[in-house]
Amino acid sequence: MAIFLNADSKIIVQGMTGSEGMKHTTRMLASGTQVVGGVNPRKAGTEVEFPEGVTVPVFGSVAEAMAATGANVSVVFVPAQFTKAAVVEAIEAEMPLVVCITEGVAVKDTSEFFGLTKGTKTRLIGPNCPGIISPGKSNAGIIPADIAPNPGRIGLVSKSGTLTYQMMYELRDFGFSTAVGIGGDPVIGTTHIDCLQAFQDDPETDAIVMIGEIGGDAEERAAAYIAENVTKPVVGYVAGFTAPEGKTMGHAGAIVSGSSGTAAAKQEALEAAGVKVGKTPSEAAALMREIMGSLAG
Repeated sequence: MAIFLNADSKIIVQGMTGSEGMKHTTRMLASGTQVVGGVNPRKAGTEVEFPEGVTVPVFGSVAEAMAATGANVSVVFVPAQFTKAAVVEAIEAEMPLVVCITEGVAVKDTSEFFGLTKGTKTRLIGPNCPGIISPGKSNAGIIPADIAPNPGRIGLVSKSGTLTYQMMYELRDFGFSTAVGIGGDPVIGTTHIDCLQAFQDDPETDAIVMIGEIGGDAEERAAAYIAENVTKPVVGYVAGFTAPEGKTMGHAGAIVSGSSGTAAAKQEALEAAGVKVGKTPSEAAALMREIMGSLAG
């Protein structure tokens, strides 16, 4: 089992023929992902050759690609100024899962296209995120598949791409059911709570790692959700314990104002919900090791 992405997922790449699209499509294919098409209106009807003799067709639209291939996931590698149009196209085509990797998307654009997903068949992950990986099954985005190549029973949801990679590496011997990088922009599609619910409902996920960061109240809201709805053990880490007030942490959403949004406030909320919180990523990984050991015992 895995959440949102599995071995049957068929992926198209919007922007596949660009430099980033080509590089990461090559990596996705190398990790066993079913990439069945690319989308570029100017190159429709052509094919792209990838290593190992893999040929991927290019379509003129998302709807055309879906009709021809049965694709149910789109990964968006489109420049920020064109991202809104690309995501809207995927939503209108009723693509079930859209993973938007692009960073620097205007908050106004994200708000508009996220709003369009309401009441539709489309789940949006991102923007400004590393994507989602179900090790051994599929990899949609830029997460390096070799840092934790084996499936396991830990679920991971993270605002930070880099910390996603670090946590996967530190717990690679246990393995993951799915790791989701949700992105750290002020407006994102899939949230901590969405992933927590999915992991709670997944019979093959035994424990959950949740990585947050300073700014906003997403982690506090997740803590309230955990207290009411999650029975599986959860370990947390909040990036930015040493950040001064007003300091941004790389992500546009990570801004502390007074006591609101601080790492300490988030840690307090999570611990009140029964979440064990590490002061460092390695400490959080060690806490998860203890939990997995006790579950195995």
